[in-house]
Amino acid sequence: MALFDKFKGKKKGDNGEDINVTEISDEVLENEEEDGADNEEEAFEIELSDENPELEDEDLTDDEDGKPAKKGFFEKLKKGLSKTRANINDKIVTLIKSNRKLDDDFWEELEEILIYADVGVNTSLNLVSNIQKKAKKQKLYDSSEVMDLIKEEVTNLFNNYDNSINLTSSPTIILVVGVNGAGKTTSIAKMAHRYKKENKKVILAAGDTFRAAAIDQLQVWASRVGVELIKHQEGSDPGAVVFDAISAAKARKADILIIDTAGRLQNKTNLMKEIGKVRNIIERELPGAPHEVLLVVDATTGQNAISQARIFKEATSVSGIILTKLDGTAKGGIVLAVAEELEIPVKLIGIGEGMEDLRDFSPTDFIEALFG
Repeated sequence: MALFDKFKGKKKGDNGEDINVTEISDEVLENEEEDGADNEEEAFEIELSDENPELEDEDLTDDEDGKPAKKGFFEKLKKGLSKTRANINDKIVTLIKSNRKLDDDFWEELEEILIYADVGVNTSLNLVSNIQKKAKKQKLYDSSEVMDLIKEEVTNLFNNYDNSINLTSSPTIILVVGVNGAGKTTSIAKMAHRYKKENKKVILAAGDTFRAAAIDQLQVWASRVGVELIKHQEGSDPGAVVFDAISAAKARKADILIIDTAGRLQNKTNLMKEIGKVRNIIERELPGAPHEVLLVVDATTGQNAISQARIFKEATSVSGIILTKLDGTAKGGIVLAVAEELEIPVKLIGIGEGMEDLRDFSPTDFIEALFG
């Protein structure tokens, strides 16, 4: 297919030049770290400010169980996906109105819309191929009849995954990985805040001992949320921190232990080895753990997120994705690519800076907000 050759491994960068979206290398990690780490530390000061209304909990009304109201969350999700919706749904609607026939031009333009929305080349081609086959089988000839098929095929991408967080063990150990700047520290804080509100005893572990700022940030968040942090000095062995944290979790009968990890070392190989070492210690000290390995990915990085996820998946057996900064980006189509190409469930999504804005990922809500 000419379109596949046109897009394979490439997409347009902000400057209009073709960039490779399939190559996995140290550069993928390094570029994201350098672009994001400074921003994360700058944002840290803003996020902790008492004057920042984004961090207040009043933006959502709690239901009887103490959980944020679903209606308020859905409206916020829909608002957060507005740019992605314009990039996918609105363009598909325009295509349907301008091209009534389900001909080759229609299918090719549909592929282009999905590819440029960061759904990914392979995922886009597979989706359109499946939709085309169903349209032919159902003898559909008018483009206005195809929108339900599109929603159906997108829904099918998520059918084989369990998007829930595994909290069945006590203590449950959640290992959090990802490059600096993706929102790893704040995601940990928001998880701790959530579980503490659910009356669970939570302990955090500062496993990124390579950056003093990482330890300091996590300490401030731990104090603010009201949970214990196990930490050592900068430059100490992360494995020792993890060992002490597991011992503390057992002794204090904690329900959940959330472990931060390094997001930047000299190169990809060293980073993956260090995270692998931490995982080995967890497995040794508590057989069956970690119960979740959650990779934090910045949605605004688009297809680079896929490259990062492949690297971490190989090194740490990632069990789920935390997709941050989904609000305000036009690249929310990456959720579909993650499900199709990586076969890793998206478990949590970030749709704002507030403490309540890291939520369970619901495929049904996501699709309704995307196409609604």
